[in-house]
Amino acid sequence: MQADAKASGRRAPIVPDTTLTADKNAWKALIASATGYAMDGFDLLILGFMLPAIALELHLSTQQSGALVTWTLIGAVAGGIVFGSLSDRYGRIRVLTWTIVLFAVFTGLCAFATGFWDLLAYRTIAGIGLGGEFGIGMALAAEAWPAKYRARASSYVALGWQAGVLAASLLTPLLLPHIGWRGMFLLGVAPAIIAWMVRNSLHEPEVFVRSSMKPENKANAFKLLVADANTTRASIGIVILCSVQNFGYYGIMIWLPTYLGKTLGFGLTKSALWTSVTIVGMMIGVFIFGQLADRIGRKPTFLLFQAGSVVMVIFYSTLSTPGAMLWAGAVMGLFINGMIGGYGALISEAYPTAARATAQNVLFNIGRAVGGLGPIIVGGLAASYSLQVAIASLAGIYVLDMLATLFLIPELKGVELE
Repeated sequence: MQADAKASGRRAPIVPDTTLTADKNAWKALIASATGYAMDGFDLLILGFMLPAIALELHLSTQQSGALVTWTLIGAVAGGIVFGSLSDRYGRIRVLTWTIVLFAVFTGLCAFATGFWDLLAYRTIAGIGLGGEFGIGMALAAEAWPAKYRARASSYVALGWQAGVLAASLLTPLLLPHIGWRGMFLLGVAPAIIAWMVRNSLHEPEVFVRSSMKPENKANAFKLLVADANTTRASIGIVILCSVQNFGYYGIMIWLPTYLGKTLGFGLTKSALWTSVTIVGMMIGVFIFGQLADRIGRKPTFLLFQAGSVVMVIFYSTLSTPGAMLWAGAVMGLFINGMIGGYGALISEAYPTAARATAQNVLFNIGRAVGGLGPIIVGGLAASYSLQVAIASLAGIYVLDMLATLFLIPELKGVELE
């Protein structure tokens, strides 16, 4: 494992001076990966906006509407596990293409659904493509960029997700009344087409080509995630971080429009606008995280953002005036989701090339599965107490995050990928 050098006190290998600049292929890899992430974020958020319209036209029950979201996420988890390992064996570019095509075809088919069961099947299969793309794109970007800029490159890819979410929150209230939910599904195919076009001009990163030529690197990628004590400890720590990340994100973002509606009496359009301000704060946080992580290290940056999350969720829950909630929401978003900019570099550096995409997809999707409980638990606390109490209680998970970072996460800034 890459962490062994740090764990034993030895100096980690540094990338040679000849690789300290990003070439044209590195930028193309970043654009393709970021566009794929935009596809991911856009798709999941527009589904939430469109559920009432879909349910009305297709005569769906509340349980059936919820199942569309649930099975999209289940598909994403399955796709992440399957396609991540395929990417480690057959190549980033080839398998990334498979996932993009799968997502695009079945998202397009959603626009022609005639009932619950065919729409559920399309959403599940589209989710498989969605989840498969997630970790492959991050591994591709991390391998294509030099160590000096790896955290920044990973954060730029993560900004793609936020750009997709922001586009969904701004465009859906404007377009949905005019093109309907079927038109929105067709619109959701656009990022996939762009990512596919950029992918056609890419080639595999050199580190992957070198790794694929070694017979010993054909080992079971899943076993490499727990290859030794140091690796297992890092894997546990990363799962905790990813779980907290997703739990806090979904727990806040799913309930934020409701919170604004009940607290300030906002309708859909105004709640979407204010949610967009929070998302802009998140984008700024992702950018800042990448810059800091390349300069002061991964662990110090995670700890800074985790501490900021503890403070801001408690502070935000005490507010009741529109102006204060607007700027505080942006700052809260900066901390709670800025950390998404660090996972790509952290996971890429902790595992060898033979298991890198598997690690990205498996560990983050485990966190996504745990994070799926966020809206349920936050909703339960809100029902028993209040939304203010529910949001404030999230501070506890970020304290857990800090402990995991301190005791389980290795510092791997500047290591050369193996």
